[in-house]
Amino acid sequence: MKAMPDAPDKKNRPPAVVLLSGGLDSATVLAIARDRGFACHALTFDYGQRHRLELDAARRIADKLGAAGHRIIRLDLTADAGLGRSALTDSIEVPRDRRDDGQIPVTYVPARNTIFLSLALARAEVLGAWDIFLGVNAIDYSGYPDCRPEFIEQFQRLANLATAAADGPGRFAVHAPLVHMTKAEIIRTGLALGVDYSLTHSCYAPAEDGAACGHCDACRLRLAGFRDADATDPAPYQPPAS
Repeated sequence: MKAMPDAPDKKNRPPAVVLLSGGLDSATVLAIARDRGFACHALTFDYGQRHRLELDAARRIADKLGAAGHRIIRLDLTADAGLGRSALTDSIEVPRDRRDDGQIPVTYVPARNTIFLSLALARAEVLGAWDIFLGVNAIDYSGYPDCRPEFIEQFQRLANLATAAADGPGRFAVHAPLVHMTKAEIIRTGLALGVDYSLTHSCYAPAEDGAACGHCDACRLRLAGFRDADATDPAPYQPPAS
């Protein structure tokens, strides 16, 4: 997979690393970071996810939103590597129309955000960037422990203790601008910043042609968000079962 080369920062904008999954939230975060004046170096992970459509979506979004660079890092977080235990990476059925029972869902990938942020931190050191952006959310999230504000705060503390760069004059900041926003607020923000949500992919169980299922946690949150934002979701959905 060919990564977008790093481009020279325009007008000396400060660099930032932006985690870009290809989904609605990460696309919005990339637009927010760009709007705040950063030269955005997008970072996407090919971690053995069952559905690769999000990698293509990430490429489209990075190009459309003018990322200064886009790199795709290969990892193996599957059962074959001894790291899998998720419906997103292994042969576990994705729940449909799941009731929120307060339990961590089977779509949780063990330690995923910790792993991703660690690599984003390394990338930031290489780039000389002090800012890392990601799209975690604590309101509309589906029960993932690594989407909590406390996790982000603790990782930022770690970043400023565990790196060579942190011994210098700067301080790392981990930005989670969506963490306290509803899905509708996220969508309104993205639309105002010119995000084309037809480029994004959210579904955990898409059809072969990419059409979303409409019943997994990600689809249900997305559909409810567009409804509450009085906007139309441009994603294609599978027809209801007859």
